[in-house]
Amino acid sequence: MTAISLKLPEELLLRSAECARTLGMTRAEYIRRAIERMNHEIQEQARARRLHRASLKVREESMRVNAEFAGIEHAPDA
Repeated sequence: MTAISLKLPEELLLRSAECARTLGMTRAEYIRRAIERMNHEIQEQARARRLHRASLKVREESMRVNAEFAGIEHAPDA
């Protein structure tokens, strides 16, 4: 592992240490897990944005195809 130096507001540091004790882990482990959780959340948000953009790109084509199928369903010779 690589060590880093991190400046935190005193209150945040105290609350982090308190939460870590409550969970029975070191403050360093608590902070590592918090960073991992935040990284995961950011990755999930980025994934959701990519899926949303892809959905917008295909929406118009999907609506056209749906309209074609609807026309075929109601055609007398279908």
